[in-house]
Amino acid sequence: MPSPADNLTDALLGPILAADSAGPRITYYDDANGERIELSASTLMNWAAKTANMVVDEFSLDPGAKVAVLLPAHWQSVAVLLGVWWAGCEVVLSPDSDAELAFVTEDRLDDVADVPEVAALSLDAFGKGLSDLPIGVADYATSIRVHGDQFRSAGAGSALEGRTVAETLLAAQESAIARELTSADRVLSSQAWDSAQELIDGLLAVFAAGASLVQVAHPDAEATARRVGTEKVTKLF
Repeated sequence: MPSPADNLTDALLGPILAADSAGPRITYYDDANGERIELSASTLMNWAAKTANMVVDEFSLDPGAKVAVLLPAHWQSVAVLLGVWWAGCEVVLSPDSDAELAFVTEDRLDDVADVPEVAALSLDAFGKGLSDLPIGVADYATSIRVHGDQFRSAGAGSALEGRTVAETLLAAQESAIARELTSADRVLSSQAWDSAQELIDGLLAVFAAGASLVQVAHPDAEATARRVGTEKVTKLF
């Protein structure tokens, strides 16, 4: 089995699982529709395992394959990213011509028309799938249900936009240090994850520090002010 240094998901979540597998790791709000969902590290890893099994079994990708992830800052995006990394694949955040698989929202299907395999996400809070998808496009919400929640880690070369696992992890650790993040922190953020640096700063640094994240979409200023107290937030990004 690869060591944690060989796999970004193991390196990021392994220490968290050992320290506190049941505590909240990501809490997601959408202030436009009132959605709130909270996941522990253990639950996140179950989702990641299902995604990794999907990548390997349903799409037959080998470690080292490029996977385009064109998704917003959402809890399901975290599951996809961790699953892709667990399978030993490299994440790219744009419609890369060398990508073998893409995870996208329905409105971005045209962006990945040339990618051989595509899975579309509804991001529905209740797990509702997408209907009337083009032939050959998998519905993530439906497909993910049949895959197992255990996975054996795969080693990887590149992890994120050409960065190795070690380079990505180091960048996340340096970002955490620069913002003085610790495992006791609860971070509130509305930052996008559209670029590698945004993803490192907005998500990976939080996990690298062993902290937890409250990610808010379409933030309402009044709700955000209240949330600092109710969610015991210690830092705002």
